[in-house]
Amino acid sequence: MVHAIRIHEHGGPEVLRWDEIEVGEPGPGQVRIRQTAVGLNYIDTYHRSGAYKLPDLPAVIGMAGTGVVEALGPDVTTLKIGDRVGYAMSIGAYAESRLIAADRLVPLPGWLDEQATAATLLQGLTAQYLLRSTYAVQPGDTILVQAAAGGVGLLLCSWARHLGATVIGTVGSEEKAELAKAHGCHHTIDYTREDFVVRVKELTNGQGVPVVYDGVGRTTFLKGLDCLRPRGLMVLFGAASGAPEPLDLGLLAAKGSLYVTRPTLATYTAKREDLMASAADLFDAVKNGGVTFTVNQRFALKDTADAHRALESRATTGSTVLVP
Repeated sequence: MVHAIRIHEHGGPEVLRWDEIEVGEPGPGQVRIRQTAVGLNYIDTYHRSGAYKLPDLPAVIGMAGTGVVEALGPDVTTLKIGDRVGYAMSIGAYAESRLIAADRLVPLPGWLDEQATAATLLQGLTAQYLLRSTYAVQPGDTILVQAAAGGVGLLLCSWARHLGATVIGTVGSEEKAELAKAHGCHHTIDYTREDFVVRVKELTNGQGVPVVYDGVGRTTFLKGLDCLRPRGLMVLFGAASGAPEPLDLGLLAAKGSLYVTRPTLATYTAKREDLMASAADLFDAVKNGGVTFTVNQRFALKDTADAHRALESRATTGSTVLVP
C-alpha cells in the first residue's frame, strides 16, 4: 500500500485527499515506478475542478513525474529495473508509486536532476513543440509570450532568445518582470499598468508580431489578435483565466487574414517516436544552455491542496515540484 492524492468529486483544492491505495503489479506493456518527484501543472487544476471531466472517480490526478523503475510487465524490453525515467501527459502522477505504460516513459540522462525534471518536463515538452513545430521560431523573429513569468512562459523566453528571437512578454508585477528578464525576455509589459497592444505596436514599429503564444485565454485572447501582423498566428495553448468566448471567424479576416490554433502536447507526442524526438531536443537545449530546469517552489505531495491554491492565485512563478 502507498499514499496518493485522489479526488472523489470535482471541486476546489479541498477535494484533494491523501488516500492509501494499492498499486499492484504491472501488466503487459506496463512498468511500476517508485516516484521521486511529481510536477505541478495547470492542467491538474482542470482535472480537479471538472473543467476537464474524468470518466471514473475516485481518481489519482497529476500528469508528470520522475521515478525509478521497480517492476516490469511481462513483455517490456526497453527498460530495466533501476532505470531513472520521466514522463508527461500520463494521468495518475500524484502518488508515491504508480503503474504506467512503458512507451510513455523517457529515460533520463544521468546529469539531469529528478526534481527539476519532474517540475519542468511537461512544460519543457510544451515549449518544445510550440517553438519548434507549431510555429518554428527563426533568428530575427519578434514574438509575444503572454504570462511570461509562468512555468511555460519562462521556458519560452529563454529558449526563443537562444534561437535568436526578440522576446516580448506580459507579466502581472514588477517582481515577475524581473524574473522574465532574468530568463531571457527582452521587453516586459506589466499588463496591470500598460496596454500591451499599444506597447507591442511601439516595440515593433507598428508592424506587430508573427506569433503570439497565449496560455492565459479569456482575458488576453482577443487583444492578442491585435498584436499580430497580417497573416500572423495566434497560438492558444492554455486557458488559465478561462476559455475565450466563441470566435467570430470574420474577425480573422478583418484583422489581417490571421490564423488561430489550439494545440495540445498530447497530439504532438502521441507517437512514441515523436515523444522521444521532442524529449531529445529538449534535453539538448538544457545541455547547451538554451533552457534551464529550475524549481521555484516545493511542496510535500501530501500538501498538494496548498500547491493548487498557490498556483491558482498566481502566487507561484516558474515551476513547482511535489515531493513524495
